[in-house]
Amino acid sequence: MRKGLLILLALLFIAAQAKAQSDPLIVNVEGRRTISLDGRWKAIVDPYGIGEEQKYFRDAHQRTASDLIEYNFDTADWLDVPGDWNSQRERLFLYEGAVWYRRLFDYQRSAGKRLFVYFGAANYIADVYLNGERIGRHEGGFTPFNFEITDRVRDGSNSLIVRVDNRRLREGVPTLVTDWWNYGGLTRSVALVEVPETFIQDYFIQLQKGTRDRIAGWVKLNGKRLVQRVTIRIPELNLSQAVNTDANGYAAFSFQAKLDLWTPENPKLYDVQLVAETDSVTDQIGFRSIEVRGTDILLNGRPVFLRGICLHEEAPFRSGRAFSREEARTLLGWAKELGCNFVRLAHYPHNEQMVREADRMGLLVWAEVPVYWGIQWESRETLANALNQLTEEITRDKNRAAIAIWSVANETPQSEARLRFLRSLIERARELDPTRLVSAAMLPRRPAEDIYVIDDPLGQYVDVLGCNEYVGWYDGLPEKADRVQWQIAYQKPLIISEFGAGAVYGLHGDRLTRWTEEYQEEVYRHQIGMLRRIPLLRGVSPWILMDFRSPRRPLVGIQDFYNRKGVISNRGEKKRAFYVLREFYRELQERSGANVR
Repeated sequence: MRKGLLILLALLFIAAQAKAQSDPLIVNVEGRRTISLDGRWKAIVDPYGIGEEQKYFRDAHQRTASDLIEYNFDTADWLDVPGDWNSQRERLFLYEGAVWYRRLFDYQRSAGKRLFVYFGAANYIADVYLNGERIGRHEGGFTPFNFEITDRVRDGSNSLIVRVDNRRLREGVPTLVTDWWNYGGLTRSVALVEVPETFIQDYFIQLQKGTRDRIAGWVKLNGKRLVQRVTIRIPELNLSQAVNTDANGYAAFSFQAKLDLWTPENPKLYDVQLVAETDSVTDQIGFRSIEVRGTDILLNGRPVFLRGICLHEEAPFRSGRAFSREEARTLLGWAKELGCNFVRLAHYPHNEQMVREADRMGLLVWAEVPVYWGIQWESRETLANALNQLTEEITRDKNRAAIAIWSVANETPQSEARLRFLRSLIERARELDPTRLVSAAMLPRRPAEDIYVIDDPLGQYVDVLGCNEYVGWYDGLPEKADRVQWQIAYQKPLIISEFGAGAVYGLHGDRLTRWTEEYQEEVYRHQIGMLRRIPLLRGVSPWILMDFRSPRRPLVGIQDFYNRKGVISNRGEKKRAFYVLREFYRELQERSGANVR
C-alpha cells in the first residue's frame, strides 16, 4: 500500500512538472493574429529571491491603511520589453538574479477562439503567472515558448507577471562560463496569439532531400477537429495540393514544382498558404537544396564555398542584446558588404528577425545551440535541456531557406560522455530536419608545434567538419601561420569556423604590437595564406563581425568588457582587417571555385 502511494505521488509529480512546461510551439507567429505586449513593463528587482515567498505574482494592492504589503508594481520602475535589463539601468549592468515583470492588458474573449501568450525568449528561466495563477515555466535563454491561457484570461483587465532569472547554472545550457554577456530579461517580443479552436500549429515545407523540383513536408493541427482537409497553395506558381489530416491532426505531402531556387545571389521567396477548414496561415518560404557530396558542399547541386563571418546577437551602435529587424539588417548588411554569402550565428539561437532577414538578404546560416565548453555531459537533465533547446530552434526556423547547418556544439572537450551527448543532439537534429547539414565547432589537436590535426571522434557523425583555431593570436605570432601544416582524418568538407585577433579601432602601431589594427591585419594576411593550403577547406567564418560585450575581457583602456576581435567596432567603425578579408572574398567570388587551393 505504501509502495503504491509512493508510485502514485511520483507520477503526480511528473505530471505536474510536465504541465509546468510550455505548450507545443506555434510556428510563424508573425503570420497570425497577434496583440503585441511589447513596451514598458513594470519591474521589481529581486536579488535575494524573496518574490515567491512574498507572492509578487499575486500583484496585490494595499486596500486599507493597515495592510502590510512590501512590494508595489504600480510604483516600481519601468523596463522596456523587448530588452535586457543590463543595458537599460546602469545599476543592473552586472546584475545576475531575478527580476519580476508585470504587464496589464485588456482582453475580450470571443467564442470559438483560443488565446496563447508567446515569448520570443527570456534569459534564462522564466516563470509565468496570469492573474495570480502560475501557468508555466521555461528554461533556456534563446528559444521561443508559449502557454495557452484561453481558460485563464478574463474579460477586461488582466495582470501578466513573469519572473525572469538569469543566474548561471552549472547544470545549465550554457553552463557557468561563457565568453559573451549574460544579458537578462525579456529580451525578445511578447505577444498574445489568437487562433481558432482548431488551428494550424506547425508545418514543414522544403525541397524533398535529394531533389530540386519536388516540395515535401507535413502539416500539424491542434484542437478538437483534427480530421480536416488542408490545402497547400503557392499562388505565384498556380500550385495547389490538398491533403487530409489523420486522427492526430497530421498529414504529409509531396508534389512537383518548377521553382526559382533560392541562392545568395537570388534569394527568392514564395508566398505559401496553408488553408485548413478552420484556419489558414501564410508564410514566405524559399526553396533550395543543401547537401554534401564527397568533400564538397553543394547548393542546388553546385559546389559552393562559404565566405562567412561569425556574429553575436549584440546590438550595433548601442549596448545590449539585439532584437529588432532594423538591427538584423544592419549586422547582416555589414556581412554582405564584406562579401559574405554565409554567417555563423554564435553561440545560441538568434532572434527570429535575424534568420528571416538572412532569408530575404541571401545569406546562408550556421545556427547553433549553446552547448558550449564544459557542459555536464553525464547529466540526463542537462541533455534533456539541450535537446529541448535544439528542438525549439529547429521548430521555429526549419522553413527558412537560409538555414544550411544545424550546429550542436562549440569547443567542447573530448570524452566518451561528451560524444554520447552530442550524438544524441545530432540524431535529434536529423530526426526533426533531414534536409539540412549538421556540424559542430571542434578544436584541432597539436601533436607537434607546427602540426594541426582534425581527428575529433565527433567528426565521424557530422556532415561538415567545423574547426576553431587562433594561430597568430593565442598560438604564436602571425607569421606562424606560414609554417602550420594541416592533417584531416575525415574525407568531409571543412569550415574553419573561427580565427581572428583583437584590435581597438583607431589604435595604431607596428604590425607586431598587440591590440593595434596593424596586428589584427597581419594575422588576417597570414591566415589567408594558410587557408589557401588547407585541404578540404570549403568555408571560413572568422571571429567576429563586430566587437561584443564579454565579462571575460576586463583589460582597462583596451577591452573594457568588450571582446575586441571584431573587424568592425561596436560603434560601426571598420578596422583594417575588414578590408583585407573583403579583398579575399572578392577574389573567391570572382573565381567562383569550390575551394581556395
